[in-house]
Amino acid sequence: MEERDFATYLTYSDEDEKWQLVCVDAGFAAVPPHSPYPPMGGDHPEAYRAVATGRTVKEYQLVYITQGKGRLKASGIDDIVLGEGSVILVFPGLQHAYSPDVETGWTERWVGFKGAWADNLRKSGLISPALPLFNAGLDQKLLELFEELFEEVREQRPRYQMRSAALIMGILAHLLAKPEAGEGGGGEALLVRRSKFIMAEHIYGNISMEVIGEKLGVSQIRFYEVFKAYTGMTPYQYFIQLKINRAKELLAVDRCTVKEAAFRLGFEDPFYFSRLFKKKTGVTPSRWR
Repeated sequence: MEERDFATYLTYSDEDEKWQLVCVDAGFAAVPPHSPYPPMGGDHPEAYRAVATGRTVKEYQLVYITQGKGRLKASGIDDIVLGEGSVILVFPGLQHAYSPDVETGWTERWVGFKGAWADNLRKSGLISPALPLFNAGLDQKLLELFEELFEEVREQRPRYQMRSAALIMGILAHLLAKPEAGEGGGGEALLVRRSKFIMAEHIYGNISMEVIGEKLGVSQIRFYEVFKAYTGMTPYQYFIQLKINRAKELLAVDRCTVKEAAFRLGFEDPFYFSRLFKKKTGVTPSRWR
């Protein structure tokens, strides 16, 4: 199944706060063109709903845009145009507003957090309200960090706040360590990076290689030839291997059943998934688990 929109607002204990960073909220939304923003309005506390018209929040928030475009308005800053790869950093207590372009919509992932660790970054000047935007690009590592974080806040296993805090630190460190996140490289390298990112975004669902080619604006023959030249694999082989690698984690780390792992990764037939897993790894999913 494809990743579905969700928004979660979290509690935390005095013990969690000793880590000096706690996760307050997180979510994902694929906002279609010409639709209300924010989506799932009733799932958000009232204080959060005026994001398109203007609001303040009590925590820091990072918002990663991976499709579409929009605009950000913040106190004392000219309007900022947002596009694929933009990461907004919202600061507590400061007025701001952002929303997708009505003609394009957008896909967003966000996390809210608070604590002395983040405050110290601000005091040191490593993050600043004067610089509310990172141009991260379509960054597969950043996407993976968000997906790991979403796994933690959805499952809420013991000590999930500590693990979530570590992932938020990783996200910020990854953003701050990028000197300038332009796409870089030649046209063919960029095509391969963008196609890998699209596959990673759809790891829990299915997307045809034809659709990826259309998104990239190239013919299927060109897509196939360039991808295989750079990776030694066809695009479809790479996509399946990506799913198998994630299945290994779901089975061994998250302790999913074989059926759960198959369905989460978009395989309607668990028996087909099991045969494919054994073909790629040499062992059955149940033995791997």
